[in-house]
Amino acid sequence: MEFFEDWPDYFQVGLNWSERLLEGLWTTVQLTIYGGLLAFIIAVVLGLMAGSPSLPLRAPARVLIEFFRGISLVVLLFLLMYVLPQFWMRSPDLPFRDLVYNTFLLGVVALGLNYGAYGAEAVRASLTSVAAGQWEATTALSMSWAHKMRRIIFPQAWALMLPSLTNLWVHLLKGSAIAYIIPHVSDFTAALNQLRRPTDIWFSHAFIGLVVYFVLALIITLFMQMLEARAKHRLGRGPSIREILSPAPKAAVR
Repeated sequence: MEFFEDWPDYFQVGLNWSERLLEGLWTTVQLTIYGGLLAFIIAVVLGLMAGSPSLPLRAPARVLIEFFRGISLVVLLFLLMYVLPQFWMRSPDLPFRDLVYNTFLLGVVALGLNYGAYGAEAVRASLTSVAAGQWEATTALSMSWAHKMRRIIFPQAWALMLPSLTNLWVHLLKGSAIAYIIPHVSDFTAALNQLRRPTDIWFSHAFIGLVVYFVLALIITLFMQMLEARAKHRLGRGPSIREILSPAPKAAVR
């Protein structure tokens, strides 16, 4: 019990540091949301390109997926922060010159590129998991590739890819902790590192950090499960969200 003797004082210190912790938490939430949205866009675009029958679309998609999936997030972050600005410094006429000095934006881009490459494989695999009969039906109806993707294939693949995208978004949340090394970006992990000095690492990281990151991951998981339930219901494969949340159980349909 001696381990917890100082914790009442630590809670008081935590309350005094609440403003810094909330600012860091808000930064982490923004990194997770913006990075997740960018990763989703990249995943869908590269996943559709990788699943395309056209080689000019499929080949560059495979190169980009393998490159950004194979590179370390830390290395990618350093490339964006320290290598990319060198090109803009040597060529002042290049567009978006000021954006390469926005460290928060670079963090979002690094997260989006890295996890978007992983997500692209989930999108491509989900497209190939759609029943062969659905593909054959679209071919029999002489649908264009874009039309059959929008109307038939992607809505079914959407329900299949959501569990994988949920895992990746939770991983992105935890990966956003790398932002504490980014200059001028103070995320929740950076705030916990500061809180560790007047308290200890067990209180700051193993208690406050564990609880907060767990709650954030739980929120993401529940939100994505609702999307999955909605997607399956629209395909006629499960109950609606209203039925799931209803306190009265629905009788089984025979």
